[in-house]
Amino acid sequence: MWNKVTEKTKNDFIWLSNLSPEQLRVMRDHGTEPPGSSPLNYEMRSGTYSCAGCHSPLFHGDMKYDSGCGWPAFFTVIDGAVETEIDHSHHMVRTEVHCSRCKAHLGHVFPDGPKPTGERYCINGVSLKFKKEESE
Repeated sequence: MWNKVTEKTKNDFIWLSNLSPEQLRVMRDHGTEPPGSSPLNYEMRSGTYSCAGCHSPLFHGDMKYDSGCGWPAFFTVIDGAVETEIDHSHHMVRTEVHCSRCKAHLGHVFPDGPKPTGERYCINGVSLKFKKEESE
């Protein structure tokens, strides 16, 4: 039934009506946006980065850093916001990152990030929505 659809079980019609063709390619077909193409690479204001598919909060602005990798990078995530699995595509082994709520492909995590975690969440900008922190 239509009213029983949850974020976790979104059907293709709902995804198609809410995401751009590039977002669909990245988030549903495990694609990658071109390096350096996201305006979020340069976003350094305080705020929250959420999943473009289900709007679930994934990262806070203070988790972001300039890694020079060509994609928005974060050294940690909001607890419980993502899930990972091993990705064997492109003749390499990587750790793929998904939104824990809607299972959208976000990017990959690598063990070459800064302290304190040593992790680099390399995330496709098209899979994110940024909302700046409201001034008090």
